[in-house]
Amino acid sequence: MSESSPAGSAVRRWQLTETLRQLREQAGLTSDQTIAKLRESGGKWSRPKLSRIENREQGVRSREVEQLLDVYEVTDQSLRDWLIELAATPRERGLALDIRKHLPEELHRFLDWEAALVARRQFETLLVPGLLQTADYARALITGIEMNLPEDDVERRVVARLARQRILSRANPPRLHAIIDVGVLERPVGGPRIMRDQLRRLSEAIETPNITIQVLPKEVGASPALEGPFSILSLPEPVPDIGYVEGSPRPVYFEDRDSVRKYVLRFGTLTQQALSQKKSAKLLADMAESYARA
Repeated sequence: MSESSPAGSAVRRWQLTETLRQLREQAGLTSDQTIAKLRESGGKWSRPKLSRIENREQGVRSREVEQLLDVYEVTDQSLRDWLIELAATPRERGLALDIRKHLPEELHRFLDWEAALVARRQFETLLVPGLLQTADYARALITGIEMNLPEDDVERRVVARLARQRILSRANPPRLHAIIDVGVLERPVGGPRIMRDQLRRLSEAIETPNITIQVLPKEVGASPALEGPFSILSLPEPVPDIGYVEGSPRPVYFEDRDSVRKYVLRFGTLTQQALSQKKSAKLLADMAESYARA
C-alpha cells in the first residue's frame, strides 16, 4: 500500500485514533479526566473534540498526539514515533483517487479500506467476487445491471475494477477467502466464452497462495447462505474487523463487535458446508470445459 495514497491515509488515521483510544483506556482515564489533564498544560481541548478524534470524525495534529501520549504516560519511543508519523501522513493524489472519481460515492469508504486489507472473507450468491472478475465478465455484468449506462462509463468502471485487483499481486498481498454459491457458476453472464474464461481465471486464482476459493453446492439446502452475500474485512492492527454487505441503494457496514461476530460465525459454518478447495478446483475446471463445449 502506498504511503501517500488517500486510502492509506484513511486507514492510517483509523489506526491512529483506535490506538489512542486504547491507550487512554489502558491508562485508566475517562474522557473528562483526560481533558482535565490536557488543560493543565494549556491546550485547547474539550470533551467533544476528544470524542470526535476517537470516532474518526476529526483529524488530529502531530503536536496533539504528543500531548495525548504525555497524558497517557506512553514512554515507548518506537510507539510514540509510529503514532506521530501516522498523524503526519499526507493525503496526495494518485491512482487510488483516480479510481474513486469513476465509482459511485457510496463506495468511496469501502475503497479506503480495500486498499489496506490484510484479509477478506467473502461469500457471494449472485456474482463472481469483483477482485476475481475478468474484464469481459465485469463488462457484461455492468451492462446487464445498468443497461442505459453510457459505454464510456462502463469502460471506466471496468478499468477501475481491474485496477483494484492489483492488491492481490502486490508485495505482502491480503489473504482472500471466497465462498461462491454454485449458482454463480451456472449463470451464463455474457455467454459461454466469457464464462469459460471467467471460470479458468478462478481456476488460476485458486493456485495462488494467498487466495482460497470454495464452492457451495446446492445439496447443502437450507443454510446461512440463504441470508445473502457478505464480507468480513480485516485491516491492519489495531483496527477491528468490519462486516460489509453490498446492498441497494447503498452498501451497509457493521463495526460493532456483536454484529461482526455473527458474520464471522456464519462464514465459519459456510466454510464447513462448502466443497474443499481441491474439490472446488475440480468443479471449476469441469464447468469451464462444459462452457467451452457449448
